[in-house]
Amino acid sequence: MSMSEGIQNRPYWWDGSGLPDAGLSLDPQTLPETVETLIIGAGYSGLSAALTLARAGRDVTVIDGDMIGYGCSSRNGGQIGPSFHKLGVAGLTAAFGQAKATAILRESMESLTYLKTLISDEGIDCDIQPESGRFKGISRARHYEETARSNESLAKAVGFAFEMVPKAQQSAHIGSDFYHGGAVYPEDGQLQPAKFVKGLAQKAIAAGAHLYAPARATGVTRDGDRFAVGIGDRTVSAGQVLVATNGYSGPELPFFHRRIMPLRSAIIATEQLAPDLIRSAFPDGKCIVDSSRLVLYYRPSPDGTRVVFGGRSFDNADRPDHYVPDLRRLMLRIFPQLAEARITHGWSGTVAYTFDYAPHLGSHDGVHYVMGYCGSGVGRATYFGHKAALKMLGEKGGETALDGLEFPTRAFYNGKPWFLPAVLRWQSFMDRFGV
Repeated sequence: MSMSEGIQNRPYWWDGSGLPDAGLSLDPQTLPETVETLIIGAGYSGLSAALTLARAGRDVTVIDGDMIGYGCSSRNGGQIGPSFHKLGVAGLTAAFGQAKATAILRESMESLTYLKTLISDEGIDCDIQPESGRFKGISRARHYEETARSNESLAKAVGFAFEMVPKAQQSAHIGSDFYHGGAVYPEDGQLQPAKFVKGLAQKAIAAGAHLYAPARATGVTRDGDRFAVGIGDRTVSAGQVLVATNGYSGPELPFFHRRIMPLRSAIIATEQLAPDLIRSAFPDGKCIVDSSRLVLYYRPSPDGTRVVFGGRSFDNADRPDHYVPDLRRLMLRIFPQLAEARITHGWSGTVAYTFDYAPHLGSHDGVHYVMGYCGSGVGRATYFGHKAALKMLGEKGGETALDGLEFPTRAFYNGKPWFLPAVLRWQSFMDRFGV
């Protein structure tokens, strides 16, 4: 019997959230032939944009190829933070100059503030712990000083809050001696991602947006000053179009398909555990990430009864028979006290990486787009979805530090990252042997 047998191949977050079928969508057969504004993709970005546009008086239609929030918006780990560009301060400064680099970093800080404020102001019930904090475990001893220098640069540039924690003191934040110390980010937090996307959809609907699913876009073409959008076997005429498909950008939209690398991330959840056992792993309830190349991320469930543990998958397809035992093995390396904990859920989704490790928003041939959050999308997707909507409204508030960045692709890349499984296995080898 394989370890994945008897495990629910669906997000633990869906339990109690009403997803994936929460009565949020209208029958696609009732979709009008002509709409004012059409958004393709009903995740954080698309729904955030829909809320902003509808509140501004626009007639907004949102479609999704699956159910509302079916993608990574209801599948991620639910950790929230500013999500800085992977180049860091020095890399960004070398690429863009100090002023542009600082503006990009400040925008990352603003995305977290916007997310927290939106949830608070709208009263979205998503089990948010806005400043429960995050602990970053240092996987290799040499990473400690590198992390300290990086954090100090961010603190100097944009006032980023952090505290370095030597190995002798890490037991206050994690019940494991696996790491070589770490860093605490006190302004980071966590939420229940499926409840957040459901709440965001409900707010957009209440503002007047119309959501249709499942309704998959099969192409977008110019039609005079409007756009012809294929949806199933029908064509809908739209005045404006926003593509917000992120890690689920398919070949039907080739410009975006060639610029997004869909990388699969997987998560497991344990059965309900005794409170003392949960506290033995998470003494102060912080969510945790580490400095390994494959980036492990984990946390207690919002009710404090389960461990939710995630990391990169080596497969391009959803293969719980592969990632469930892999993730359980990694979990037990860190928390051997969980050896008797049964795994009840295992699921995956695709996150959207770009070739320059930056999110992108703008327009191509008149079609607006927002996508590419590189594995850190809860805050950024929500914030940049709002900004994309402001751009569509022609408002000055839509300006961002990312405006004008080329949205790069690579020669011969066709949207299928055939090379990623080999790259990830090599990174896993280097993580394991400290290379």
